[in-house]
Amino acid sequence: MLTERVFRTEAVPAADRFDYLCEHISSMYAPAEVRREDMANFPAESRALDLGGVQLWTKEHPPLTLHRTPGLIKHGDPGLYHLSLPLRGRLEVAGLDAEIGYGPSDLVIHNTARPVVMHSRGDRPQERIRSTGLSIPRQLLPFPASRVDLLFNRRLSGREGIGALLVQFLAQLTDDCGPYRPSDGPRLGTVALDLVSALLGHALDAEKAVAPESRQRTLRLRVQAFVRSRLDDPELSPGVIAAAHHISVSYLHRIFEGEEETVAAWIRRQRVERARRELADPAAVLTPIHTIASRCGFPRAADFTRAFRTAYGMAPRDFRRAACDSPVR
Repeated sequence: MLTERVFRTEAVPAADRFDYLCEHISSMYAPAEVRREDMANFPAESRALDLGGVQLWTKEHPPLTLHRTPGLIKHGDPGLYHLSLPLRGRLEVAGLDAEIGYGPSDLVIHNTARPVVMHSRGDRPQERIRSTGLSIPRQLLPFPASRVDLLFNRRLSGREGIGALLVQFLAQLTDDCGPYRPSDGPRLGTVALDLVSALLGHALDAEKAVAPESRQRTLRLRVQAFVRSRLDDPELSPGVIAAAHHISVSYLHRIFEGEEETVAAWIRRQRVERARRELADPAAVLTPIHTIASRCGFPRAADFTRAFRTAYGMAPRDFRRAACDSPVR
């Protein structure tokens, strides 16, 4: 029989079960923030089969949310791809520009070096989520990470073609691993890698068929969404943005060539516009201007005042006073 590790929260008292699961997720998947909807008894279990360098897992648990944050990624990255297949319930994955839902026979791949929010939800009240998938060291796939990342949060079909072969392979191993010996694990891992590589290669070939202009436009929208979600970070720069999207700084500037502003100027305008909206908001009238400036990415008050005056022709304080004195229409 294949080498198998089994985890069950029933092994600890009910009050400790959620924390026990969080520790298990961090060791099996990657360090992550985990939130649950149900605060009562938390029954969960998982199985992991050792297939050489590859691990086949199956898990069942109540609805929860897993957040792999940039801070946790800086703290440590196990260097894995996770290929997930929902079996019962749905998996909703929030990427840089969209949240996509996945159901049974939908495959999704994620790089543990990338931030992600995953919500697992049941189709019915009290339903426990069930899923399976593979944990694969990145160096075992024959593609650079920048190419595989193009498929992040893309629905890979397990209903037809190579995806269906992979789903059948996972289902057969999950349902009955008894006929196999531990020595068969690496051989089965090779089969799994071949099927995953074939699936990703097929999907990447389809990606190549998309017009370069369309790919650049999509990437520009992803970059803009990334920037808007991080305007409070004073260290946000073209270099940081390019690194987060696995592209060079020169290519980042190239995809913005059709815009009227440089990347840095666009970031600055987004920050100033957000600050202007907050200064004009009656609900924020008691919030100090320096606080608004800081959460819009201006840690130095003088820099904020200069940028705001350049954009709107007046100091932030004067703008707020004028906005608050304007009659309500």
